[in-house]
Amino acid sequence: MRRTPLSARIRGTLLRRARAAMRYAYAPYSKFQVGAAVLLQDGRIFTGCNVENASFGLTICAERNAIFAAVAAGARKPVIAAVAVVNRRGVPCSPCGACRQVMAEFGPEAVVFYAGAKGIVARPLRELLVDGFELKKRSPGHAPG
Repeated sequence: MRRTPLSARIRGTLLRRARAAMRYAYAPYSKFQVGAAVLLQDGRIFTGCNVENASFGLTICAERNAIFAAVAAGARKPVIAAVAVVNRRGVPCSPCGACRQVMAEFGPEAVVFYAGAKGIVARPLRELLVDGFELKKRSPGHAPG
């Protein structure tokens, strides 16, 4: 595993902020409370928690909640440097595929911290989402095919 350029202090701050956000999780169905903290390249940190719904497809994960909070706060196209994800049970839990894809939209070079089998794991997002979907803009006049 590659070393990450983020300091232990920043990692600790993100994990603490994610744990604080986790307290607000609304998880009456799964009882699986998750918190996330997203560090933008400009230094701002946004947090989120999972919010479940009786119609399970409408549930939102903590990671996406934090990223969407950054956008809602005015970061038009935020650039994510790092994401920390924690859960109340302390069990291994990496971000789901949908969250990985949303992270790739805003931070393809981001580092993700999450609970692994032997403690906190730090992985580059590109290792977590190999060949993620990208919608590249075509140059004007470029014909498809």
